[in-house]
Amino acid sequence: MTQLFSPLQLGPYTLKHRVVHAPTTRLRANSDDSPSEIMLEYYRQRASAGGLIITESTHVSYDSRGYLGAPGIYEDAHIPGWKKIADAVHAKGGRIFMQLGHDGRQSHVDLTGGAAPIAPSEVPFEGEALTHKGWVPVSMHRAIDIAEIQTVIEYYRKSAERALAAGLDGVELHSANGYLADTFLQDGTNKRTDAYGGSIEKRARFLIEVVTALVSVWGANRVGVRLSPSGQWGSISDSNPEATFTYAAGELNRFGLAYLHVIEPRVKGIETLDENQQPVASALLRGVFDGPIIAAGGFNGDSAEEILRKGDADLVAFGRFFASNPDLPRRLRHRFPLAHYDRSKFWGGTDVGYTDYPSYREQESRRCA
Repeated sequence: MTQLFSPLQLGPYTLKHRVVHAPTTRLRANSDDSPSEIMLEYYRQRASAGGLIITESTHVSYDSRGYLGAPGIYEDAHIPGWKKIADAVHAKGGRIFMQLGHDGRQSHVDLTGGAAPIAPSEVPFEGEALTHKGWVPVSMHRAIDIAEIQTVIEYYRKSAERALAAGLDGVELHSANGYLADTFLQDGTNKRTDAYGGSIEKRARFLIEVVTALVSVWGANRVGVRLSPSGQWGSISDSNPEATFTYAAGELNRFGLAYLHVIEPRVKGIETLDENQQPVASALLRGVFDGPIIAAGGFNGDSAEEILRKGDADLVAFGRFFASNPDLPRRLRHRFPLAHYDRSKFWGGTDVGYTDYPSYREQESRRCA
């Protein structure tokens, strides 16, 4: 696998390979939303020399939560836990970016402190949030007032400052999967008629203003953005996704970002909708975006090598296989068998199905013992 294990310059960082840990939500944070000890162990296990880890979506405010057990970076008290994780990744020679997210309408009043979840517009949908009562239907959201938008953008900026204080290497804006930033961008969920809705240019305004805030903290070459063109998670939709996402990618060129992270539409959350569908989103945006592109969504070693060889992406993010293979880059490089993942352990729980997967070397040692 010559392409997957060739070096790449990503912003100020030289990566030794192109296997990226995708931002997979695992819901193992402490009750105060700070990173737990098993989260620390999880990231430590998956760090590799010259490799990039993108953290699970990390909440930028208390009322941005949609899942109990997801971590936060909305308080200074969260910084020490993230610093331990950053230090552990760096100790193994890796790099780590924090994904910053706001779950928007995919939430419940039990998670927001009693306030209705926010979205650009009121567009009811059937979804679930994870609360102390388990998975429950989301609460009806409200359209955010235009004056509140700057407050939310400030949440992102302050969270970026805390990620910097925690010693991470960069941040990624979660503008995918039907969460807040994504719902502003797509016209199936943005029905506004003010400065943040209507035309593609106005619907992209929230995205651009949040990126501007993150860049003000980190500099452009340590900021990435994740998009999900034609994605279905969160009942998201757009009448002309090609026009919407090519415009957004083109506008992001003005910054000189570290990367654009693209989820292929063949994937919906942890499901692959069509195993035979070829990647399309990365190929489309490659013709627009000037910087490095990370492709994500149902890849294995061979298909990752293929998309890199074709030039439609520069790096490939793995989620499910990283869940069960802490040493995934090494396994892919040497074509060692991959351990299968347990979907039932993806969201919430203990170390079981999380940090108890052995490396290939450990697995072979046990077999020979």
